[in-house]
Amino acid sequence: LVFACYLWSADNLSWLGIDGGLGLVSKVGVAFTVAVMGGIGINTAHEMGHKKTELERWLAKITLAQTFYGHFYIEHNRGHHVRVATPEDPASSRFGESFWTFLPRSVWGSLKSSWELEKTRMQRLGKSTWSIHNDVLNAWLMSVVLFGALIAIFGPVVIPFLIIQAVYGFSLLETVNYLEHYGLMRQKTASGRYERCAPA
Repeated sequence: LVFACYLWSADNLSWLGIDGGLGLVSKVGVAFTVAVMGGIGINTAHEMGHKKTELERWLAKITLAQTFYGHFYIEHNRGHHVRVATPEDPASSRFGESFWTFLPRSVWGSLKSSWELEKTRMQRLGKSTWSIHNDVLNAWLMSVVLFGALIAIFGPVVIPFLIIQAVYGFSLLETVNYLEHYGLMRQKTASGRYERCAPA
């Protein structure tokens, strides 16, 4: 990520055999390449977010900082796992729903859900929603610090790069969500609860 910011912003890459800086096509290529690594990083963060060790859970949030998708840490574990394959889960694609309809619903729905989950947790703990203990806020703060440092070091010229790689990176996660959950729907039981998840 840091090296890509350097490549994006440098105006003299003669040491790489390039006269001047990267051209537009090369810059976009660098952004999408780094975005793919960010998307893979989200999957790694997903696994670390399930761990009990505090260090691994913090590493999950740090990994999510690159794509500015820290709220996924909350939503996936405490929202999606409870509501998967129900109409209440924004990350479960509906039967017949296109990816382009699903994407904004999942992105905004997950963000809203994570905020509500943390707001409830903060109230239960007797703390302000706007506390640093709010895991959505502290995850976003990591992204703000990371992006702020990169912009301070390489200049505002890297802002489009940071946006492209973040958006494409989290879109890869949402592509996986779309494919993995497409058309799955748990039925409600007589008690009004949803049936348990099963291999079927």
